[in-house]
Amino acid sequence: MKNHSNFYTGILAIILLTFASCQKVIDLKLNSVTGKLVIEGNVTNVNELQVVKLSQNVPFTNTNVYPPVSGATVTINDQAGNTWHLVEGPAGSYTTTTSFAGVAGVTYSLTVLTGNQTYTASSTMPALVTLDSLSSSSSQYSDKKNTRQVSVYFKDPAGVPNQYRFVMYVNGVQVRDVFTFNDEFSDGKNVNDVLNETDIDIYAGDAVKVEMQCVDEAIYTYWTTLKDMGTDSGGAVAPSNPPSNLTNGAYGYFSAHTTQNKTFTVK
Repeated sequence: MKNHSNFYTGILAIILLTFASCQKVIDLKLNSVTGKLVIEGNVTNVNELQVVKLSQNVPFTNTNVYPPVSGATVTINDQAGNTWHLVEGPAGSYTTTTSFAGVAGVTYSLTVLTGNQTYTASSTMPALVTLDSLSSSSSQYSDKKNTRQVSVYFKDPAGVPNQYRFVMYVNGVQVRDVFTFNDEFSDGKNVNDVLNETDIDIYAGDAVKVEMQCVDEAIYTYWTTLKDMGTDSGGAVAPSNPPSNLTNGAYGYFSAHTTQNKTFTVK
């Protein structure tokens, strides 16, 4: 299941971010320029219509409404020479005309032509890592009585760099926190990670769904930057510009990733 929920609400920008895992300082530029193209593009391993959304950014102090961009020419290609032409349905939403499933190890390229400008990006789909199970326990991060926290369990493949993004839903509502992990300290190990969410209180009896995405390094950097900013995971726009794999200064991302999900009732 792809994440196509509402775009990011505005927050105060952080100028310098430090990744603990690589000690790399990233300089984030404030979105002072408006009307920039925002791209949310995904290719997944699920056999379905693949979707690319186009919009324009607005000042982060404004209401969270992003004008759709219509009339663009949007194509997706793979390294084998296959081409998918996308057609516009709802304004700003472009879908392939036929269903297809992305393949691990294959690089997919996106081309968007709009306003006499061409924007491109590429992303290589990682291999699927199986989400084994979910569990719940007493929350360590909330001072509210009887709240629960959710953990994910999976086996990281040995000898291969892996990056993960998780998306959580509580009673059908997406948690806005961003969840990313890599295997820098867990290569080849059985992983048990807590999804430390601060958005929705979870209690026994709640229905929780977790989507697990295996993403490439560029997309991991994008989402992890947003996480370190404290920005929610609802879309492609933030008050600062995280590193993107898109050219010509477009905001957002193009991601070829695997996806799977599990649902359970919190105990």
